[in-house]
Amino acid sequence: MTIQDFDILVASAKHADYAPLICDEMAESAKARGTGIAQRSPEYVANKMLEGKAVIALHKDGTWAGFCYIETWSHEAFVANSGLIVNPVFRKVGLAKAIKSAVFELSRLKYPDAKIFGLTTGLAVMKINSELGYEPVTYSELTQDEVFWQGCRSCVNYDILTAKGRKNCLCTAMLWDPEEKQKAHEEKMKKITHKATLLERIENALKNSLKVLVVASASVLHLKG
Repeated sequence: MTIQDFDILVASAKHADYAPLICDEMAESAKARGTGIAQRSPEYVANKMLEGKAVIALHKDGTWAGFCYIETWSHEAFVANSGLIVNPVFRKVGLAKAIKSAVFELSRLKYPDAKIFGLTTGLAVMKINSELGYEPVTYSELTQDEVFWQGCRSCVNYDILTAKGRKNCLCTAMLWDPEEKQKAHEEKMKKITHKATLLERIENALKNSLKVLVVASASVLHLKG
């Protein structure tokens, strides 16, 4: 089985019947990890599909294979790619990375100016986030929307979060900031331009030096003649 055996697409109304199965697997996965998640109902997940704010992976036989959805916070200034889940039957083929990449691109398309963030204890997700360009940050750099943080109530570590004044917890916070990425791109282009200009100056200097040598050689030959 390879990643080519799956279709990864933006979920729609025709996928709503998968919502109960997806929610059940989210809960079972959290229980197996000994952590918690912001609990979502099948209705909530189905609504994300209706809004075009979710990505679903389907095996070629029609079985649901994975899922992830988009949430917005602080008046769409922040976006979270939430509820990443892969059907246990189809793990170890790269689906998590493919789904995460697809929902990231969907988020960029729908909310190009938003900061995209995530909270996770999973090393695999952290690795995928890093490959997408996320950077580890403090909790203070995330949305301060109270509704978002209320979603942590269902986590077994919620007492730790509140005891630390919501400054940190067992989850690692990661952020993709479009402004920072744009600045980094501009700086990179400046360096490339500077390097190109420097090479051009060196090239011109060498050409001028060769011209001087040619003129000098011609003068010497003329005097000898």
